Amino acid sequence: MLREERFLVVSLGTCVIFMLAPESLLPAAPSILWLAIVFAWLFLVILGSAVSVVRHAEHLAHHLGEPRGTLVLTLAVTSIEIMSIAAVMLHGANNPTLARDTLFSVAMIVLNGMVGVALLLGGLRHREQSYNLQGANAYLGLIIPLGVLGMVLPTFDQDAVDATLRVSHQWFLAVSALLLYAVFLVLQTRGLRGYFISGKTASHDDLPERTAGHGPRVAACFLVAYLIPVVFLVDKLAVPVDYVVETLGAPALLGGLAMAVLMAMPEGMGAIRAANRNELQRAVNVLLGSVLSTIGLTIPAVLIISWVTDHPVTLGIGGSDLVLFLLTLVLSIMTFTSPRTHLLQGAVHLLVFAYFVFLIFAP
Repeated sequence: MLREERFLVVSLGTCVIFMLAPESLLPAAPSILWLAIVFAWLFLVILGSAVSVVRHAEHLAHHLGEPRGTLVLTLAVTSIEIMSIAAVMLHGANNPTLARDTLFSVAMIVLNGMVGVALLLGGLRHREQSYNLQGANAYLGLIIPLGVLGMVLPTFDQDAVDATLRVSHQWFLAVSALLLYAVFLVLQTRGLRGYFISGKTASHDDLPERTAGHGPRVAACFLVAYLIPVVFLVDKLAVPVDYVVETLGAPALLGGLAMAVLMAMPEGMGAIRAANRNELQRAVNVLLGSVLSTIGLTIPAVLIISWVTDHPVTLGIGGSDLVLFLLTLVLSIMTFTSPRTHLLQGAVHLLVFAYFVFLIFAP
């Protein structure tokens, strides 16, 4: 167990170092090279801690069973997302588009990048893969309306793209998203549980073997232990992100992309490995479920943080981002209308993701 959890020493040690010498590590006018080193250091430590949080959340979900297990895993991942966005939102000058850029980047990374890699690798190894079509349709049935209402409609529901939604509209969006997600969660874990389970693999088979010491209490303790460095270090990561965007004039979407990678990678890598093992059902549940929780839970949380801290947020996307987002939704519908997938679908998703990355640096 100690060997498996040795990264916790790295995480806590990094926290101690930044607590003892914050001014030396993050000076007011850092050099570009030093800023890159600190950013890479913090990014890798936070990413490793987030991966460990997800791993222990899955262990805890295995012991708790449904529906509490799914709820614990969802809340663990979503809490990382919310804390990451809030830390950068509240640091430095107000950046009202950060939450929007992060949510948009998560959708593009997961629905195009990770879905594309999963389908491509799975298709290369297994030619065609099957999954439960009803489950994927249930996810998309919520992702599409919530995504359009939360990120497309605000663009046309205001006088300018960079204006914020009226408070009444924000309240209506937050409450409706939370209620719809709550109904889905109840149906997923109770009434419609069969939609999200493949006939040839059980959910417990997807989890790694555990030692006797990895009981629910041990998993819960390690989950909290890894979550503490994420909470502390993500605030430090906001310093180089803000400096690059605000001082060096880097594309604003680059900050959202960095936050989105931290959110999407922990679950996404597990989904890609599952698809490579011909467990596409688990990959679909993880990838589409992460996008749904991002839209259904993170948008209301960001709006609540905005009200409490008086930091306005802009949710509506426009221009080429709007076209890419709508194209991604249409492409996802086409991909998941057949109960079998192949590598050509993965290649098309990766092409759209390549356009997304290209347009960040060449808008």
